[in-house]
Amino acid sequence: MSSETRSPLPLLLRRHTSSESKNLATVSSSLLPAFGTVIDEGYLQLKKYTIAPYDRRYRWWQTFLVILVIYSAWASPFELAFKKVATGSLMPVDLTVDAFFAADIILTFFVAYLDKSTYLLVDDHKKIAIRYATKLWLPMDIASTLPFQSMYRVITGKMHQGDIFGFLNLLRLWRLRRVSELFTRLEKDTRFSYFWTRYCKLICVTLFAVHSAGCFYYWLAIHHKTSKKTWIGAQITDFEHRSIWLGYTYSIYWSIVTLTTVGYGDLHAENTGEKVFNILYMLFNIGLTAYLIGNMTNLIVHSAIRTFAMRDAINEILRYASKNRLPEGLKEQMLAHMQLKFKTAELQQEEVLEDLPKAIRSSIAQHLFHKTVEKAYLFKGISDDLVTQLVSEIKAEYFPPKVDIILQNEIPTDFYIIAAGAMDVLIYKNGTEQVCLNSFLFRQRAFLSSILYISKQG
Repeated sequence: MSSETRSPLPLLLRRHTSSESKNLATVSSSLLPAFGTVIDEGYLQLKKYTIAPYDRRYRWWQTFLVILVIYSAWASPFELAFKKVATGSLMPVDLTVDAFFAADIILTFFVAYLDKSTYLLVDDHKKIAIRYATKLWLPMDIASTLPFQSMYRVITGKMHQGDIFGFLNLLRLWRLRRVSELFTRLEKDTRFSYFWTRYCKLICVTLFAVHSAGCFYYWLAIHHKTSKKTWIGAQITDFEHRSIWLGYTYSIYWSIVTLTTVGYGDLHAENTGEKVFNILYMLFNIGLTAYLIGNMTNLIVHSAIRTFAMRDAINEILRYASKNRLPEGLKEQMLAHMQLKFKTAELQQEEVLEDLPKAIRSSIAQHLFHKTVEKAYLFKGISDDLVTQLVSEIKAEYFPPKVDIILQNEIPTDFYIIAAGAMDVLIYKNGTEQVCLNSFLFRQRAFLSSILYISKQG
């Protein structure tokens, strides 16, 4: 192919895969969706009755289950503390939720998985079943789904009034791993704000800790032999027969006051068991508070790290200029260049480009600078091959107004093409600066012996 008919874009060599090898597609499907990439589900040719883990419909099913997990996380400690709702109004809801998770257990036997050792998508039903059955997931999923209270009622014909089923219902908290997996995926998804995703996660952790501690503390008061010698019985007489939501309100109030270390003293431990629980809860709060403060600090610092870096760089320039007694005009040029550098950092992305392969960097340069070089009159008529080679070495640079680019009598090392803005060639005569006539043409002729570069003026 001659240079006149060849495409200006560089030739690209891509890895070829046969139609039988669908492993590359499976690897991509396992990595890219977490970063917001939409995968064509028709591209994955799995076995019959096999579900791709990144199928959009399966994703929606998992999201729906997360909503049910949130209910389970609230209901399990609540039903332990308030047994009336466990055998009353919430029982039909619990059975419905358990039915959905039972359906998910069956569905899991048909969901392909990624082999972490080979990074191949396994769609063999036997291997999927063996993997699911031989690990902790299947027995824990079954144990967290079985309605023990209803099964006991069907077998014996009566309702059990003990606390054993309340503690068995706490096995539903095993489902919380789904919420953790959801937040992990959302944190990697660029379509969602990382700050607000982490912020919502911290709020959920705090609310769950407050809710669980309040319910367990109320459970201690219910099971103490003398109700008046409990933290809530000292304030409310015959609290066992009062409104459920009254007891729940008091429990959450105590939990929040203790978590925030306010300590009004209106609700306090009255017996040894409550004192031991308070000690453990306050020790737990030390770690939880450190976790929350540390994460919030990282989020705030991460959002303002560029501003901090710019302020530190400007302060360093000011100290350097003051120590070396630099002229005011030169100091202003240094500050202007530094400010422009931070403003254009997102446009240049030098650190990102350095990590890319050479072929991709060359393609990016062809896309950005090929037309600019073709329009320059010095390169009109040259072959596309030469333009392609020149463009591969081009970099973008931004200069603020009234900044010196090249000094007089300085050996030139760069060749500049003005993509936007204007520049002047100044000479000194009789101690004064004068602008040369036809400075644009003079400038391009003067830099012929230097390396190709590209510059933009703000």
